[in-house]
Amino acid sequence: MTTSAVTASPVQGTRIDGLDLVRGLAVVLVMARHAFPDVAPGAGVVGVVAFFTLSGYLITGLLVQEHDRHGQVDLRRFYRRRVQRLVPPLVALLVPYTLVTALLDPLDDRASLLRDLAVAVTWTGNLPHLVPDGATFHLWTLATEEQFYLVWPALLAACLVAGRPRRALGVAMVITVAALLATAWWSAGSPEIAYALPTSWAPAFVIGAAARLLPLRRSLGVPAAAAATAGLLVLAVIPLRGHTWTYLAAGPTIALLTAVLVLAAVHWREVTAWPLSWLVALGTVSYAAYLWNYPLTLWLRPVPFGPLLAALATVVMAVLSWRLVERPLAARWARTSP
Repeated sequence: MTTSAVTASPVQGTRIDGLDLVRGLAVVLVMARHAFPDVAPGAGVVGVVAFFTLSGYLITGLLVQEHDRHGQVDLRRFYRRRVQRLVPPLVALLVPYTLVTALLDPLDDRASLLRDLAVAVTWTGNLPHLVPDGATFHLWTLATEEQFYLVWPALLAACLVAGRPRRALGVAMVITVAALLATAWWSAGSPEIAYALPTSWAPAFVIGAAARLLPLRRSLGVPAAAAATAGLLVLAVIPLRGHTWTYLAAGPTIALLTAVLVLAAVHWREVTAWPLSWLVALGTVSYAAYLWNYPLTLWLRPVPFGPLLAALATVVMAVLSWRLVERPLAARWARTSP
């Protein structure tokens, strides 16, 4: 990555190429783990934690900006927009998933279809005894995101009204660290059972929020971003699941590296050099790509070149979701929202 690959300046707009680049990198890592688990065993953890960290940064920024402009945070409006953003692509996945499972049952999990659908639409797939085993297993991450949305905005909004936004950060840090330590202790004998728990990854959201709330003495440029990316790629080839240290050390480390990358990338108005521009394009459709890749990988695994076909099909479905579902609905709601 060179400085000529990006146009660096603070951005005021709806989308930032640099942040789509981070999204693209995260979803590529997740897809790499699904396709080549022996080559990139840690890539899924790295990609998911990167998404969590970016969410913490962005949601915090949205709330702070709204308070600065209007003197308050409209939580009802915030939650309505989250539902509008997240639910339609999820439904666009769950409808064909239901048809494939009911009619073809490629994973032999038709018996749990109704249960898995209920878990998916209630965002509870990260809770004990509710984590599904089949094609919707990956939706535990959406549950974790939604639970973060339920707690952090209200806490931050209250502290913003009181004029002490960093107090929210301190409270969240204490709670998440305590919860993480308790989870690590509880799952020490079998660390894998804690993999989907929200307490295992909560520090990533807090680190992302801290990156937005705490002042940065100097701007981070391309060298810092390149170093952070290199660190993430190294962690991607290390087996990270099945260890208590995955939660205590790897998760926070990934979040810190992602925060460095985000703090640099947020200033990149345009990213034009290939292959970075390709990652930006994938980042634009990263939500749908994440939703579709896991079930497609499982469904196509038995056929020749199944993982590669799944990756191609993922891009196709993500683009269709963006063009036919996400972008049209976003435009309609933008015209009708107050």
